[in-house]
Amino acid sequence: MDNKPHSPNRWLLALGFSVVATVSFSTATAGTPVAAKNPATDPFDWKENTISPVTNPIYFEDPVIRSEIRPIFIYHNFDSQFVTGRGSARLGAVQFRYAITDRLAFIATQDGYLNINGTGVKGSGWMDLAAGFKYALINDVQNQFILTPGFTFQLPTGDNKVFNGRGSGQFNPFISFAKGYGDLHITGNVGALIPMLRDEQNTMAHYSLMVDYYVCKWFIPFATANFWTTLNNASNIPGLKSNGYDVINFGAGNASGVTQGMLGIGFRSRIQKNVDLGFAYEMAVVKPYGLSNNRFTMDMSIRF
Repeated sequence: MDNKPHSPNRWLLALGFSVVATVSFSTATAGTPVAAKNPATDPFDWKENTISPVTNPIYFEDPVIRSEIRPIFIYHNFDSQFVTGRGSARLGAVQFRYAITDRLAFIATQDGYLNINGTGVKGSGWMDLAAGFKYALINDVQNQFILTPGFTFQLPTGDNKVFNGRGSGQFNPFISFAKGYGDLHITGNVGALIPMLRDEQNTMAHYSLMVDYYVCKWFIPFATANFWTTLNNASNIPGLKSNGYDVINFGAGNASGVTQGMLGIGFRSRIQKNVDLGFAYEMAVVKPYGLSNNRFTMDMSIRF
């Protein structure tokens, strides 16, 4: 395991995360609530200014039921102490969500093409496919709260050369929530990756949190935290002491109990009433950093 001390940049990012959340809360509680109408008479009013998470896009599911097409691009820098050595990965994908009713949605959360360019490993190929459903179990309009459980199932359709296409698939049951305080919104998610073949892939818990503040439609800043904990050892890569965050389930052989995490900041811009652009920067903050050192994520949420 890498015992090198954390760099000042990592602690600055962690401090920035705390400052953004604190300032946003203070501003929100001092200002005027976003809804000018009685929220009890307009069930979607408070959600109009909420945003979908930008980071951890495969597993940090938005609790709000929306129909959208969402192209995503991720540029990912490896940690120099990882077994691949220095390098990077690029992922391009398109997500799809369709609101069957105002509470039930079909979600297609994973696909895309992954390029890995590391010192010790190189390759390009397709990611596995994943899809499922989510249901808004609690939609408390008056108190600006929504709770949405759901699940996805990942099919091993991808390419082995980018560490996909292994095992017999994995379930991802999850619960997402959002709470509004005027212009301030807190969104969270907790779930678990449960593979059909635990020798091929690791069982993992994942948990995410985002705090955003609606300054105006052009600038909606947020701070975010995403963490993953490996819960068992598998046999696909013996001796590996870390995992692949949200992109790859390595089936690591020596990662049971290991938690990895990233803190990030970014913003969304509502360029049209139904189109949001998103930008985020994240940095690994829990050792072993493993696959990730830092990454940039860009997306576009096109609602219909």
